[in-house]
Amino acid sequence: MNLKHKQQLIRNALKEDIGRVDITSRILIPPREKLKAEIVLKEDAVIAGLDIAKMIFKTLNKAVVFNAKCMDGSFQKAGKVIVKLQGNARAMLSAERTALNFLSHLSGIATLTEKFVSAALPYKVKIMDTRKTIPGLRELQKYAVRMGGGYNHRGGLWDGVLIKDNHIAASGLRPRALNLGELVRAAQRESPKSLKVEIEVKTLREFKEALGAGPDIIMLDNMKIADIRKAVKIRRVTQGACHKTLLEVSGGVSLNNAREISATGIDIISIGALTHSIKAVDMSLEVIS
Repeated sequence: MNLKHKQQLIRNALKEDIGRVDITSRILIPPREKLKAEIVLKEDAVIAGLDIAKMIFKTLNKAVVFNAKCMDGSFQKAGKVIVKLQGNARAMLSAERTALNFLSHLSGIATLTEKFVSAALPYKVKIMDTRKTIPGLRELQKYAVRMGGGYNHRGGLWDGVLIKDNHIAASGLRPRALNLGELVRAAQRESPKSLKVEIEVKTLREFKEALGAGPDIIMLDNMKIADIRKAVKIRRVTQGACHKTLLEVSGGVSLNNAREISATGIDIISIGALTHSIKAVDMSLEVIS
């Protein structure tokens, strides 16, 4: 996310929360009152979002001192002071909730991502996000995934071809009983060579059709683990050990089965839950007396 986009996002978020005025701070706190405070973790977490939190405080008052006590991507224990703050009291309290909302949300993404990454060890599987993100926050959410040790899937519809079931249905190919490989080959011909071509399949029959065209990635959507193993074996027989086509598993993935799925020999696990239904990390800003 470029600086201008980030600044606009911050301004919008602060306007949403403060509105015309932080009336409580205005009534109770003298304009030049100074304050010291800390942001404290209430639970173990992987941290993400320190930079945007700093920008939020400094947007309201450039003189606020924001002293991060750890780095994005680091694992911290409950009770850890992750930030020390000092500056104008009104500005700090007006920025508090907006800064914590970003910091706790992004840290939640990084924390869950790290759990999936750990669950996939020691297998060489990439844990990836999806496009199931909060509108306007995709770049920040994908940044948080990286901070948790994960990888980013497509940034949007422009930077990769992903043929999904609705594309197949809308194209009218299925009623004419055309092979999915033909759809892959059409995408390979028409798309820029720099873009990867991926197709989603739901059955082993569809998988075999698609594999024959040699796409860059085949997504195994909501397949049973037994069928995932069969798909890996088919690829090995068809393409050999130095296979061209990567296999991605999506749908039905949880921390309970991530290791078993990783052990099948697939290359990628994509998980929408990393960004679309995340639990925020519990943290708070506490005034130092």
